[in-house]
Amino acid sequence: MAEAYIQAGDHEDALEPVGLIRQSGAILRVGRMMLAAGTASYRVKQAMQAVAHALGVDHHAAHVTLTEITATTHRGPIFRTEVTEIRSLGVNADRIAMLDRFRRDVPERTSVAEVSAALDRIEKAPARHHPVMNAIYAGGACAGFAVLNNARPLEVIAVLIAASLGQFVRRAFHHRGFNPFGTTMLAAAIACGAYLGSVAVYALFGAATDVHASGYIACVLFLLPGFPLITGALDLAKLDFSAGISRIVFGSMMTLGAALSVWALTLLGGLDTSVREPMEMTAATHVVVTALASLIGVLGFALMFNSPWRMALFAAAIGMVANTIRKAMIEDGMMIQMATVIACVIVGVLAALAADLARSPIITLQVPAVLVMIPGVLAFQSVVSLNEGRYSDTIGAILEVLLVVLSIMVGLVIGKLLTDRHWSFEGH
Repeated sequence: MAEAYIQAGDHEDALEPVGLIRQSGAILRVGRMMLAAGTASYRVKQAMQAVAHALGVDHHAAHVTLTEITATTHRGPIFRTEVTEIRSLGVNADRIAMLDRFRRDVPERTSVAEVSAALDRIEKAPARHHPVMNAIYAGGACAGFAVLNNARPLEVIAVLIAASLGQFVRRAFHHRGFNPFGTTMLAAAIACGAYLGSVAVYALFGAATDVHASGYIACVLFLLPGFPLITGALDLAKLDFSAGISRIVFGSMMTLGAALSVWALTLLGGLDTSVREPMEMTAATHVVVTALASLIGVLGFALMFNSPWRMALFAAAIGMVANTIRKAMIEDGMMIQMATVIACVIVGVLAALAADLARSPIITLQVPAVLVMIPGVLAFQSVVSLNEGRYSDTIGAILEVLLVVLSIMVGLVIGKLLTDRHWSFEGH
């Protein structure tokens, strides 16, 4: 939708609106591409403002939600309002980086043709990773999660296989435009079914293992909507409630969809939700295993988001350092909420310091690095407890999940306040 107006009382020699129409379209295209790539709404607005300034627009304002942009462009006595909608929601870290680089490098003055040519090049850039490798990266990330949740070696292998298959299916259905909620439920069901199938195969060869939550639920953690939840929190901190609330609601819906499939598949067999004790190992070995599992988990998620290897390795290093410190603080008796806040502040500061070296936007380093801190096993387990009628367990699990998620958000916001003056101060 679009409307162009000449303000009442202007002279007959008012500026021709055709030029403004082209400028408005180019600005809106920048915003639409950034929104579709999964970045936060304040970055979308920032990019649109940068391009509007470079095109010589007098004033530009935009209202951004999870799926829509309403933008008004002023030039002289005329203005134009346009509305666009995004129906395909996803995350493309490589495209976020290219668009952010375009935003930062846009010259003081440019033309619509130059902007369009640059956006065409970005839009035509192929995916960094083959669909099969993308699925394996997701499987590796979930396997890292399983290790951090004390899963046993055979369970970790089953998680790798199941999550890889689930991500391959999810990606295929997403690129065909299937409903996101339905895609999430289907991918979770396939991953859980594959995990149960792997356990059954183990039993045939005499290596029986229980269907424990530490492995079973870890196989669907590739479905955690990390980008919507984290960018939603940052938007809320900027008082952008329409964008922030819609992102968090979307993330909650996707989590619920996956949890329903997780619960449904547990009807095929009992799920052991008892506390899993870690395997016996020395303190030094435990630290090494925690660090490696965190590294692999973050690296897998970053690559699943189509990050270049350089970006993914920086994110993995940041996540490894922060999560290893967090685990050590928790084991020393610190409350999990406080340990998580401190770890996420570390992530925010390290991501800001590493952004130039990694040639990456901070958000593409932050989100994968903190995903290993989200208590996904506990989140899905709470739904299972609810459906089994164990309401006290459900309430306790949900409260713990909420406290940890809020701690992640608070930590990242503090890190942002410490490192990004443009984000911290209005008008800068």
